[in-house]
Amino acid sequence: MKITFSKQIFLVLLFIFSVSIANSQEKMMIDRIVATVGDKIILQSDIENQVLQIMSQGYATSSDMDCEVLHQLLTQKLLLTQAELDSIEVGVSRIESELERRLMYFVRQVGSEKKLEEFYNKSIIEIKEDFRPLIAEQLKTQMMQSSLVSGIDASPKTVKKFYKDLPEDSIPMINTQYEINQILVYPSQNEDAKNESRDKLLNLRQRIIDGERFSTLAVLYSQDPGSARRGGELGFRSRDELDPEFAKAAFRLTDDGGISRIIESEYGFHIIQLIAKESNQVNVRHILIIPEVNIEQKVAAKNKLDSISNLIKLDSLRFDKAALIFSEDEQSRLNEGLMVNPMTASTRFALDELPSQEYNVIKKLKVGEISEPFESRDKNGKIAYKIIKIKNLIESHRANLNDDYELIEQMTLMGKQQGVIEEWIQEKKKKTYIHIDESFLKCEFLEDGWIK
Repeated sequence: MKITFSKQIFLVLLFIFSVSIANSQEKMMIDRIVATVGDKIILQSDIENQVLQIMSQGYATSSDMDCEVLHQLLTQKLLLTQAELDSIEVGVSRIESELERRLMYFVRQVGSEKKLEEFYNKSIIEIKEDFRPLIAEQLKTQMMQSSLVSGIDASPKTVKKFYKDLPEDSIPMINTQYEINQILVYPSQNEDAKNESRDKLLNLRQRIIDGERFSTLAVLYSQDPGSARRGGELGFRSRDELDPEFAKAAFRLTDDGGISRIIESEYGFHIIQLIAKESNQVNVRHILIIPEVNIEQKVAAKNKLDSISNLIKLDSLRFDKAALIFSEDEQSRLNEGLMVNPMTASTRFALDELPSQEYNVIKKLKVGEISEPFESRDKNGKIAYKIIKIKNLIESHRANLNDDYELIEQMTLMGKQQGVIEEWIQEKKKKTYIHIDESFLKCEFLEDGWIK
């Protein structure tokens, strides 16, 4: 049977949302139950849809892929059963937040809300009603798994033993890494640019009030690269995790869907929409507009860095002192200007983990050399100018305890957590009713206690 591109997307959407069409009477007539765990069922379509998702992402499939997927689903049902026995509950606001996040992702995949509605032959409201209980189940499963491994840590002694016991071919190779010092300054802003940003947000705010979706406009116009692709959603944050002015406005909102006035923060100008509020945390969407910087302001920032660089090169000022005095990056200025990798929270960067501007500069520098001033972007997409210096270069090597302790510690912790979960599954299987259709009895994993 030939499957069109749109049909493939449709089937993938079905799985990723974990939508069991068994809720439909028509589907019950043509689908079948292939496994039962307690009072939970697994359908043939559940397995087929997950295999389709794996294929759509470009992963190679094996002859026993159906067995691998069934194994995953059986484990998920065990966790869900225990979560319900333990009365694990998921807050309504968290469910709604996750629902909106996933819905926005798939709207972007198919192109528009209208196309998504056409796939399902349902309105967005009806699609949400179908997905909501299934997302609640997924979140319960995740919470149950987290509860099983909470409190597990890895002592230095355990980490050393784990590393010592690793076969050599299992020790990961570490690519060449850099530690980088920086001095960052922002070009000044003028009032005309600020007024243009305010006017743009006023227009967007009115469009939302008139009925357009906040999340759609955030994807199109927000200049926050981290949240724009999620429809502007930030996820639950405490006051301390937000800019003070932004936090003040976000926590002041009281109605779900309520929209703030225009807010100025250190990053630019925002409008904010409340998604949910729980005790001392809030989840909001925002649209960020950053005032444009003109050429005179850019030249002034570059000249300032030129002067700082000359002082350092003449030994009139050390780089770390210059970073403390002049750098406007609060995260690094107190630590000799040492950059932090947002992907790993360490001070090391592989070349492919660097922003493109830094990548092009770093590959031409030697250890200890200072770059020429160059234009870059900060983590919020705001224009900045930098000079950087390579503090240290760690050549490509197999991971070791001296240079890569944090990585090995994480591997140790993951191993311990996996061991705890596997042990729990072994015990849980003995006490839970499990039935598996005879068409899957060929699966090798069943020999590990899944069939009594």
